[in-house]
Amino acid sequence: MVNTETPPAPAPPEPRVRRATVDDLPALIELWKLCQLQPRELEKRVTDFQLVETAEDRIAGCIGLRLSGLHGSIHSECFQDFGDADRLRPLLWSRLKSVAQNHGLARLWTRETGVFWHQEGLRPATPTELERLPAELGERDDKWCTLQLRDEDAISAISLDKEFAVFREVERERTERIFQQARLFKLIATLVAALLLIFVIVGGYLLWRRGQG
Repeated sequence: MVNTETPPAPAPPEPRVRRATVDDLPALIELWKLCQLQPRELEKRVTDFQLVETAEDRIAGCIGLRLSGLHGSIHSECFQDFGDADRLRPLLWSRLKSVAQNHGLARLWTRETGVFWHQEGLRPATPTELERLPAELGERDDKWCTLQLRDEDAISAISLDKEFAVFREVERERTERIFQQARLFKLIATLVAALLLIFVIVGGYLLWRRGQG
């Protein structure tokens, strides 16, 4: 008996997520305009953006991550079709977490208001937390949500310890160079004194010989 059942269609390829480059600017500008964002401001920070790309090399969505020290600001979420947002956001979020880990970030911030971000642990920042927000990332107001990734105070303490260790090593090397220079000067002084002594002895001997003649 011949099997007349139609085989299931192959699953569509998974979208790719990657960092944006300047080559992506034309497509990103159109996407930002579609989402009523300001391309002139965003194109200056194009490498902030992670984008999700379809199998047809079409940019389906993007999101920015601006870095400032131990902090990162998630911003300018944008999709060609917001009906795809629930499917694409987890891909971008996974990428953002990887970037944050690679840069050793301690805290993430966002003004994005989607439920997804609250489900992933970002919650309204307290006044104490807002004091930690770098001014470079934006005005400190009640619109920020935040997620702590690591203990900032502990990281700062470790950084201070490392800086102090580096300082001590630099000072040790500087002191060693000073001692080396001092030993060199001492050696030179000794050689000069020896040469002078030899000169005096030879000169005295020559004078003595002349007196004998």
